[in-house]
Amino acid sequence: MKNHQVVVRRNGPDRKSTVSAPAVQTVRYVECQKNHAASIGGHAVDGCREFMASGEEGTTGALICAACGCHRNFHRREVETEVVCDSSD
Repeated sequence: MKNHQVVVRRNGPDRKSTVSAPAVQTVRYVECQKNHAASIGGHAVDGCREFMASGEEGTTGALICAACGCHRNFHRREVETEVVCDSSD
């Protein structure tokens, strides 16, 4: 069994950061977690592996998955934060 170390950096209004490097966040929506059998007391998901918008950005179709028909909120959200550093110093 492998051990994983998770580092969480929190910068809020009450915490001051000494690093002022800009960060770029990328959001992806992956597998669908909608429980289709909740009404009968079971648990069954449809197996949709990744959210694919059925419409253009800014429309209501952008919130519906073309593969499974679920709303984007049913898909697990992954946020990747990348710190952009300027190496010209």
